[in-house]
Amino acid sequence: MLSILVLGPGCYNCQKLAALCQEVVDEQGLEAAVEKITDLNQIHALGVMMTPGLVINGKVVTSGRVPSKHALEALILQADQ
Repeated sequence: MLSILVLGPGCYNCQKLAALCQEVVDEQGLEAAVEKITDLNQIHALGVMMTPGLVINGKVVTSGRVPSKHALEALILQADQ
């Protein structure tokens, strides 16, 4: 099962990234947990200084931007292999 963490205080971009992640997971029929992390101490502990951040299976894959749906899909599918 994939672990997908969306890091951010809850701003528009953070919400958009979380929604896109869930959309990709649903469309691909993947077994994954998409979780939002809003605590700044936890976010910084993961090494992310700019939000939104995206962590898949414990690895920071993006920070400070919302990737396109196509790019996000590629990141998630790559992590699922």
